[in-house]
Amino acid sequence: MEYSDIRSYLGNCRFTEHSRREMESESFGLIRVDDVLEALDRGEIIEEYSDDQPYPSCLILGRTLTERPLHVVCAPVVAERRLIVITTYRPDPVKWDADFKWRRR
Repeated sequence: MEYSDIRSYLGNCRFTEHSRREMESESFGLIRVDDVLEALDRGEIIEEYSDDQPYPSCLILGRTLTERPLHVVCAPVVAERRLIVITTYRPDPVKWDADFKWRRR
């Protein structure tokens, strides 16, 4: 999966109902659509889920313009040149290392 594909689809995103619910109920504060787009524009793939159905997906770590870290699980749909945002959340420092790239064990 190429990150350039993800960035090129930012103008054609579809947010799932699950992602919308998570954005509204985020315990660390409301996540706006602009926050997600900023994080995706400035992010990096930290995990890939090539067996996900109906599309392979990945976990992105990105930061908003105010440096708020966000994790975004998304699936680039190459045939449609679209990005499906599956969920997004602020990584919990208890569950993730200090740079939010690795899960604590």
